[in-house]
Order: sequence, then structure tokens, then C-alpha cells
Amino acid sequence: MGLEIIRLEHNSPEWLNYRRTGIGGSDAAAILGLSPFKTNVEVWEEKVGLREPKDISDNPAVKYGKEAEDIRRQLFALDYPELEVTADKTVVYRRGFMFASLDGDLKKKDTGELGIYEGKTTELRRRADLMKWTGRVPDYYYVQLLHYFITTERAFSILDAQIKLHSADEIEILVRRYPYYRKYLFPDLRYLYTEEKDFWGYVERKERPPLKLPRFNRTEF
Repeated sequence: MGLEIIRLEHNSPEWLNYRRTGIGGSDAAAILGLSPFKTNVEVWEEKVGLREPKDISDNPAVKYGKEAEDIRRQLFALDYPELEVTADKTVVYRRGFMFASLDGDLKKKDTGELGIYEGKTTELRRRADLMKWTGRVPDYYYVQLLHYFITTERAFSILDAQIKLHSADEIEILVRRYPYYRKYLFPDLRYLYTEEKDFWGYVERKERPPLKLPRFNRTEF
């Protein structure tokens, strides 16, 4: 399957309708039963037109993340002068039934190697929750990166996370960057592709899938 480039303004009504025609990065964790936000069955209902996706655009955390995205990507570029950091919010990459709307595109200036920029903002109310971000990213974000790797076949990605930690009367802002390389992820990439292909078969047949419970053998580094 070749890579297609579709021109659609991200978050536009046309882009939202287009999401029904395939699997996007934000669907991937739910398909594996790893999403804290929705189930694989709810994603299936959205794809076959039985359910409208929930509008979360007015959620304060979502609004903050969108408004901070360009600024944070510019700061990231200052910290990584060896990379070209760009973003085109009219590009959707598609390979078969999988598509990817990226937060940004990376290119190594010395080799021309292409990568993926993914920006995340999150708020934590307990210091213990930082464990999910220690030496790794939470599984539902990791699976999203895997989906983007499969779709784009790019060599590397960097997840740029801003973590706002609330404790007592203080707010601590942590910035953490997590690099991943596709060549080390093939077992997980194969697993995710197999699961997504199986899920899309249920969509095409309009056959309700069984509820998916978490089962994911994650590669550690």
C-alpha cells in the first residue's frame, strides 16, 4: 500500500467527516482496549455511523493544548537545532485504511531522515501519576505513535510532553521529550497493524466487534 497525501484542514467539518473512512491515531488505543476515553465498540459505532463522536473542543484541557501547540513546537525547534521542524495543518497522510494527522514533521539536517513530532499537554493531581511518564509515555500515547509509524513509515519520532503537576498550593511544570525509533519497534508495530486490520474488517462488514480488554506486549528499551 502506497502513501497518499490528502489535503484537509485539521479539525474542520470535512476532516471530522473524513475520520469515518479509516482509522486515525486517536482511535488506535481504543481498538486495543487501552484508551481511558472510549472503548473499541464505541469507535466501531462512530465508524459505521451509529454514534457521533463526542465534541470535546470546549474542554479546558483540550483548548489549552491546541492554543499552546504552535508555541511549544517553536520552543522544541530551538532546543533541537539539528532538526528541521515544520507543520502543515492541511496534510493528512493515508496508507490503506490508516491515516495520520501529525502535530509536526521532523527532518534531520545532516541525513535528511524524516521523523514525527507529537506534542502533548497533561495535568496531574498526584505525584505518583508521574510514574506513567518515567522512562516511557502512557500506553495510549505510545500506541498512537506506533500508528503514525505504520502509516508514514518514518524513521523516528519525538513526543514532546508538558506535564503540569498540581501539589498543595504549587504548580510544577515539567517538560519531557521521548525519542522513539521505528527499527526497534517491529514486534509492536506488527501487533498493532494486525489488530487494526481485524477491527477494520468488522467496520466493513458492519459486524459489531467483541469488547476489547487490554492485552499489549510492549517493547521496553
